[in-house]
Amino acid sequence: MFDTKIAVVLRNNLAGWQKLNVTAFLMTGIAGRHPEIIGEAYRDRVGNLYNPLSIQPIIVLSADEATISAVHRRALERDITSSLFIEEMFATGHDAANRAVFAEFAPEDAKVVGIALRAEKKIVDKITKGATMQH
Repeated sequence: MFDTKIAVVLRNNLAGWQKLNVTAFLMTGIAGRHPEIIGEAYRDRVGNLYNPLSIQPIIVLSADEATISAVHRRALERDITSSLFIEEMFATGHDAANRAVFAEFAPEDAKVVGIALRAEKKIVDKITKGATMQH
């Protein structure tokens, strides 16, 4: 049905609240970069209006530190723009601070806790190799 795939990969040692927080932040990046994935608004039977949601399924995966670093590296090697969340961003409180701390790191020393990407299915599968379904 879809030629593309959306995957979120989370580091497997995050607390529950961190997994949810990181997933939410990463998906805003995907939706911002690919607004075509957002469908029409929802209406219930009595006419209440609700926000539109993604038209495409989203897979959430889990990986250890080495695997999530490899996922990050593979995305860069294939020139796939991703959403990335690093550990140090948990200590900030707003967007400008997030971007400032993010800019202090390079791919080889970033402590990646989450990455999300949307690309052709086969490419996403190759990039996320080694990650497993999130429990």
